[in-house]
Amino acid sequence: MKINTEHLKRYKEILQLVWKYGRSDLVQQMAIDQDLGNGETVQPGSGQVHPEQLADDLEAMGPTFVKLGQVLSSRADLLPEPYLKALARLQDSVKPFSYAEVEQIVESELGVRISKAFSRFDPEPIAGASLGQVHTAALRDGFEVVVKVQRPGVEKQLVEDFEVLGQIAALLDKHTEIGRRHRFCEMLEELRVSIMNELNYEREAQSLIAMGENLKEYDLIVVPQPIVDFTTKRVLTMEHIDGRKITELPPIARLEMDYLACADQLFAAYLKQVLIDGLFHADPHAGNVFVTEDGRIALLDLGLVGHMTPSMQDHLVKILIAISEGKGEEAADIVIHMSETTPSFDLHAFRKSISGIVVERKGQALQQINVGATLLNTTRIAADQGLHVPSELTMLGKTLLQLDEVGRILDPKFDPDAAIRRNVTAIMTKRFSRDTSKGSIFAALLDAKQFVSGLPVRLNKIMDAVTSKDLEVKVRAVDAPIIMEGLQKIANRVTTGLILAAMIVGASLMMRIETTWKILGYPGLAILCFLAAAAGGFYLVINIFIQDRRSQHKARHPG
Repeated sequence: MKINTEHLKRYKEILQLVWKYGRSDLVQQMAIDQDLGNGETVQPGSGQVHPEQLADDLEAMGPTFVKLGQVLSSRADLLPEPYLKALARLQDSVKPFSYAEVEQIVESELGVRISKAFSRFDPEPIAGASLGQVHTAALRDGFEVVVKVQRPGVEKQLVEDFEVLGQIAALLDKHTEIGRRHRFCEMLEELRVSIMNELNYEREAQSLIAMGENLKEYDLIVVPQPIVDFTTKRVLTMEHIDGRKITELPPIARLEMDYLACADQLFAAYLKQVLIDGLFHADPHAGNVFVTEDGRIALLDLGLVGHMTPSMQDHLVKILIAISEGKGEEAADIVIHMSETTPSFDLHAFRKSISGIVVERKGQALQQINVGATLLNTTRIAADQGLHVPSELTMLGKTLLQLDEVGRILDPKFDPDAAIRRNVTAIMTKRFSRDTSKGSIFAALLDAKQFVSGLPVRLNKIMDAVTSKDLEVKVRAVDAPIIMEGLQKIANRVTTGLILAAMIVGASLMMRIETTWKILGYPGLAILCFLAAAAGGFYLVINIFIQDRRSQHKARHPG
């Protein structure tokens, strides 16, 4: 490892932090002491380290480590409960920076004095985070807004810290078993990319716009929209949402509002984000979820968003259904299929472990069920057994873990398993509707047209090869009846396929003819032709399958 002398102070601070908490009982509580050496157990230090000290130490080391603390605060699979509660303070209670710095950043970014851009700009921030802080303000026309301002010098500090952490991660990956198993360099790189994206407030503004459009069908969910003309890479201005954090709701308010409906719709909205839109709010902790004055749920701070590919969405749908229905082995097989195995992967142990935690969930009380924690435990077990799962699965587990917590804060009776089963039908219907759009249908018709138009040329080539004796088939006379029977079956199937293809092409042409009789909004006769072609194709496939099975049976059991 090449050490940069400019970062010697940072190396010292990080090593001091590792030494302080590596010798405490936190290591034993995290259940990773068996990975730190050759089976040796790390003994706790003589003095006990309080969880609040960890939050204070991370905050003192700057925004990079505050962000790491925020990530760890939602990882119930890694840290014990006291540390999770202590680190939760870092979600929205970070010390603010001065108003003079705020004024300098806003004016330099917007190119105008604050008094010219805003009729009011409150000097005291209403929230502070690791990368920025939020102030209330009003535009010149009186429209109420909030202004998110990036911390001064934060980008330079992040680049330097990630360089140091990257060198330490590379050292661990190369020389320790826990590093080789968890691939710290890859984890750190994913975190670095997500945090650097979070620094770009213009990107966050686009996410707010896209999320608002995607969730407009949910009447109990609101996403604040940005004021684009007052937004730059380091300053984000968006509409002000009147409300309070869900953690600040008084008991009487829970009786007056139907928060179970809000929790259910919030969960449904997240399933849609993940499994249909492919763009989801990846940091729905309690500090980022507000309850508005009219009883709706507001999603704030879209700096951290996740993206899902269609193939990954298919895998995640299957995993969520399998876990919610208690099918442990099925969930394990899906995870294996979507992951990368290593030579040390233990298939039997992994299946047994996943089945165990899924079965254990079925016996838990409603208040203890947590889909997100189950997913995160699955990724932890996978790493222990030599299986590298996609980062999207870990991100989904973290998001659902936070979402489960939010749902139960809104209503203690909220059941995430029931929410998954209740909404999965609607989710699958929307996915099917998206995949069977007019564009995809016409694309399939074009493929069929190209197949039909090219088939005569291919058949002519085959016939020319036969007539010119370029194609020779040498058989014994005793096999002639069998060969002729096989050729007849092939000819029948090809002919049937041509007829079905012709029906599809004819139906596609009739789609352009307007008729009074329609089915599902399309010309009725054309739809009937499509259905007839589909039925014929299904019958042909079944017939081929049955005949092939019979042939295999005869071959195995002659006479």
